[in-house]
Amino acid sequence: MARSLNQVTLMGNLTRDPELRQTPNGSSVCSFSLALNRSYRDANGEWQEATDYVDIVAWGPLGERVSQYLNKGRRCLVQGRLQSRSWEQEGQKRSKVEVLANDVTFLDGRSDSNGENSSDEETPPAPSKKSKKNTQDVVIEDVSDEPINLDDIPF
Repeated sequence: MARSLNQVTLMGNLTRDPELRQTPNGSSVCSFSLALNRSYRDANGEWQEATDYVDIVAWGPLGERVSQYLNKGRRCLVQGRLQSRSWEQEGQKRSKVEVLANDVTFLDGRSDSNGENSSDEETPPAPSKKSKKNTQDVVIEDVSDEPINLDDIPF
């Protein structure tokens, strides 16, 4: 049987400030929602605007960074997977589909206390999965001006 693919990439604006909570075992979990705007032509050929709202969950250090640097109205790119949950509330069975974020990219500059973007501050650098053990500059020496012989290339 073939494996399934569950991958989501969304770009939108936060509908509210992120909510950071701690689980009983001390893990951080951040919840927020994105508004995704789209345009389409209706049956009369007129352009219509519509907005979809998607709930996002980010765990651990990713959730902490989202809570620290994003707020209502800010744009971001979320990559992750769909996840469904179900529970019972007041005798009724409920269910929800949300995105479990693997990566969140901040698309706007950092904002000041008034919510306006400030050009004096920079967006924090994206976390790198590669270690930066060797930070020395690479120097290329003795570059020849001779033409390259294509027969010397092994592929």
